[in-house]
Amino acid sequence: MEQLFSDRIKDVKASEIREILKLAARHDIISFAGGLPAPELFPTKEMEVVTQLVLETMGEEALQYCPTEGYNPLRDHIANRMKPSGIEVTRDDILITSGSQQGLDFSGKIFLNPGDVVLCESPSYLGAINAFRAYEGTFREIETDIQGMVMEDLEKALKESKNVKMIYAIPDFQNPSGRTWSLERRKKLIELANKYNKPIVEDNPYGDLIFEGERLPSIKSLDTKGLVIFLGTFSKTFCPGLRIGWVCASPEILNKFIMVKQSADLQCNSMSQREISIFMDKYDLDKHVEKIKAVYRRRRDLMMDSMKKYFPESVTWTHPTGGLFTWVIVPENIDTKKLMEKSLATIKVAYVPGASFFPNGGVTNTMRVNFSTMSDELIVEGIKRLGKLLHEEIKSLGHQSNEPLYREEFTIV
Repeated sequence: MEQLFSDRIKDVKASEIREILKLAARHDIISFAGGLPAPELFPTKEMEVVTQLVLETMGEEALQYCPTEGYNPLRDHIANRMKPSGIEVTRDDILITSGSQQGLDFSGKIFLNPGDVVLCESPSYLGAINAFRAYEGTFREIETDIQGMVMEDLEKALKESKNVKMIYAIPDFQNPSGRTWSLERRKKLIELANKYNKPIVEDNPYGDLIFEGERLPSIKSLDTKGLVIFLGTFSKTFCPGLRIGWVCASPEILNKFIMVKQSADLQCNSMSQREISIFMDKYDLDKHVEKIKAVYRRRRDLMMDSMKKYFPESVTWTHPTGGLFTWVIVPENIDTKKLMEKSLATIKVAYVPGASFFPNGGVTNTMRVNFSTMSDELIVEGIKRLGKLLHEEIKSLGHQSNEPLYREEFTIV
């Protein structure tokens, strides 16, 4: 059968995260693996009302095809919700997508030819890496610290690399590291994109989930030449199962996304679009997001405190000011993928090994840990178990070096 498939599909591999989630779904596993919102915070009662209202007042059109661009009242809501991040747009600048993952897939399809180069943070989001790799893109990882991409390294890559087609960035509470770009780096990114005429894909699923500090302007809000493609989603702040996200871009670029959308699936779910729009008409989505943030902030603090109490001194981690993740670095002689197998088998704790987040490989001593999904009690118990396993692993392997293979200016807690 293998000879029947295209060369492109032969190179497509299953998402390591999705495979881990299958194991982590077992009821006996404490899972820090997924980037999942807390299901107990879903507005199920309100959605019962909204769904009934949609069917009663607009049932025929909700069950019918709709324009590729999306349901206009929802596009209006999205345009209004983008204002706090500094983006002033109208519905005409927005295309509804099946989650922001579809926006990533379309970005690869629109911009990449085989062998073209994507410049990305190191580490970067695995879902984007897989989406771009499906179109036979290659990657140059840009040195990254707690303020974002190091701009000197980015400009060097722009000068040296042939066939650079786009820059991919997650500026707010990055997946997997949890870090946030400084305003200075955001401005410099726009300056370099303008200088070298390269599009920026700004992936921003976590921007609303800010726990503390000032919300920084989005990269799109600083865009002066229409080079920034902003990807947003309701999956992290509302209901991921509805699979509703959006692309915001300049007219010439957005038109390409619309044409690709037409050839992919014609449109997004008509019912889901109306449900989200009616929810925002009838209820206060910002109040709902504030409730989510309060829970995630508490769980983040609990995880940070537990790591400080139970993790070995040679292990470091980031202190995110929002989002869903912290990024853990262990001594260089520990392979966190191999350790994951032992963790599942012996202590029944799941995380995501960090190697997959480096598109060009070479880093094996990191892990992504999620704090949004587990209860307070399971966070403490899971980190306690993981800390014990790390102590044992460090002792058994011999602590060859205090210097991690992957270095960063961490906020150590």
